Amino acid sequence: MATTTAPPLSPTTSRLAGTRKRPSLGRASWATYLIAFTLVGICIGPVLYIIIGGFRTNAEITTNPAGWPSTWQFVNYSEVLESSIFWRQVANSVICGVFTTLGVVVLGVAASYVLARYNFSGRGAMYALFAAGLMFPMTVAITPLYIMIRGLGLSDTLAGIILPQIAFALPVTIIILVPFLRAIPKELEEAAAIDGASRLGFFFRMVIPLSIPGVVTVGILAFIASWNSYMLPLFILNNETMYTLPLGVQAFASQYSVDTARVLAFTSLSMIPALVFFSLFERRIVGGLSGAVKG
Repeated sequence: MATTTAPPLSPTTSRLAGTRKRPSLGRASWATYLIAFTLVGICIGPVLYIIIGGFRTNAEITTNPAGWPSTWQFVNYSEVLESSIFWRQVANSVICGVFTTLGVVVLGVAASYVLARYNFSGRGAMYALFAAGLMFPMTVAITPLYIMIRGLGLSDTLAGIILPQIAFALPVTIIILVPFLRAIPKELEEAAAIDGASRLGFFFRMVIPLSIPGVVTVGILAFIASWNSYMLPLFILNNETMYTLPLGVQAFASQYSVDTARVLAFTSLSMIPALVFFSLFERRIVGGLSGAVKG
């Protein structure tokens, strides 16, 4: 039985084969990574500067603003943590964030369910009205909003912050949740009706569990937006004990303007909870938004 042997590879062919086996990053890939790391550095740099600056002394910051602490001054952070006004403002921010999130989730899911699952006259106009709400930020309506809040007697109260935040967060919530609820098959609703489930029963037993990714996403976005809100508390709140953290940072910086290290420590402690919260639920946000796009 005759056997055939493959002809030996030429040196040029061998080099080409070896080149194919060793994938390398092209210039475009290196440029992409370089731009990405540069942007990340630009975003993280100020945050690190504020956190590390809180461990320095005022003399060090004045002499070398971008330097490293010669001795770590934990006293700046301990003094802020020991102040009662800081924890009062943390509590105010938590209260506003939690109740804003609850209001946005409850009202957003209810309104999105009606817009996604029911056919009625004016449904398209109502959805367009919510979509148009995305084009009007709170800063545009801050003056009439302040007049309305004052007329309702909610000035200098947390309720005067929570209610407008719910209203301005609903357009984004509905835009995200409607595709989730619309993607639920009609056959599932018909099967539930055959089994004797009412519309409310189908809503609580089937719709809400299936839309959990979208609900978590809008809840996280509403909480972070409430935590970082500055313009609305600036107009509504006058008593320092009612301040939320963003407004408290501004008041603290004005009061202790000569103590730069302590101001940096207060700023660091006020932004760390939002950074940690966003980092923990980043995948939830991305997953919810991608699900909304697919729906």
